[in-house]
Amino acid sequence: MTKPVDAILTRLASLHPKRIDLSLQRIERLLGALDSPEKKLPPVIHVAGTNGKGSTVAFLRAILEASGKRVHTYTSPHLVRFNERFRLAAKGEGVLVSDDELSAALEECERANGDHDITLFEITTAAGLLLFSRHPADVVLLEVGLGGRLDATNVIEHPLATVITPISIDHTDFLGDTLEKIAAEKAGILKAGAPAIVAAQPRDALAVIERHAARLAAPLKIAGEDWTATEERGRLVYQDEAGLLDLPAPRLYGRHQFENAGLAIATLRAVPALKIAPAAFEAGLTKAEWPARLQRLSQGKLIALAPPGSEVWLDGGHNPDGGRAVAAALADLEERVSRPLVLIVGMLATKDCQGFLGNFTGLARRLIAVPVPAAEKGLPAEAVADAARAIGLAATSRDNLDEAFDAVRKLDLDPPPRILITGSLYLAGDVLRENGTLPQ
Repeated sequence: MTKPVDAILTRLASLHPKRIDLSLQRIERLLGALDSPEKKLPPVIHVAGTNGKGSTVAFLRAILEASGKRVHTYTSPHLVRFNERFRLAAKGEGVLVSDDELSAALEECERANGDHDITLFEITTAAGLLLFSRHPADVVLLEVGLGGRLDATNVIEHPLATVITPISIDHTDFLGDTLEKIAAEKAGILKAGAPAIVAAQPRDALAVIERHAARLAAPLKIAGEDWTATEERGRLVYQDEAGLLDLPAPRLYGRHQFENAGLAIATLRAVPALKIAPAAFEAGLTKAEWPARLQRLSQGKLIALAPPGSEVWLDGGHNPDGGRAVAAALADLEERVSRPLVLIVGMLATKDCQGFLGNFTGLARRLIAVPVPAAEKGLPAEAVADAARAIGLAATSRDNLDEAFDAVRKLDLDPPPRILITGSLYLAGDVLRENGTLPQ
């Protein structure tokens, strides 16, 4: 009889003294002991980048499924349940792996690993590859966990395509402190002969990617050079050498989602063998879902605590570029329907707090900081408030989300506010759990 997933994960987390230790040696050894499931997968699309990986994967999956393809999907981190990381192909839309099947795969990997050191992400990635190798599918969408070159997902020798979303400064303690160093890590997923589809990048980052692609003879498709995706009169207009697509706006909100959707379209058009019809692109854009990325929450326990008539939005953004995209989307909302903006923010101590919050100066009326209870390195709420005040944002702190909503009500704003909960995916998970609106 299999054991509960959480109990197994707690045990597996003790198999290495570090939570993150980038290397391919341990997972390659484990995969060998499992009879190399990574070599028995359906065709793989591998996705790296700093921002937009999950949204791009969501568009890829929705479009592929709209075209009738069966799709496995591996993403991280999860928001509420670990099972969210593993979506198995099914007729129509994929389904999250069951507790029993995930527990069995994790325990099989644990037995195969023996007494060797291995990180939690490495052994759970191996479990995902094992699951995907045993279920039929047409495509596997594989999202990098951290970086690319030494990430546990980078064991695929011959991907169908590789994708690099926008790169910015993040995780400097593991990836380097310059865009060039970070881009080199991301470009490590490129493979000889496999088309590489690249979002718009800072010049220094793009130069690194181009050099890597040239060495590998990997055909490059670059945003703004080989394809464009723009918003025109509320629609997405995509164009490349094969022609023009006039498509509906993406279901995911924000100008940046037009770019992520364009990247997904460019990827699928770079692989003619997939034979994606225009109707599938249209259907996929309108069906894509990705929780906690400018997600409008309209019901639930926490929403009932908000001032009547207010809007509540949730976004897991946590770095300066992610904050810039969210702030731009909120500015667009403000132009359409003006409301005072109130931020509820929790962040990790490892993130650039002022760099993230600086995007909201002049836009937010008030910031209420909260702790991130599920995170090991959560920044104290008062430290977040101090960082906000230092850059001119009116800020206070509260001990939890209930108290934060109470503080919003006491502001007595007219019209009712637009509330954005942001700063951490861990916080986003707490919100969805407390609100009773779990990812499906």
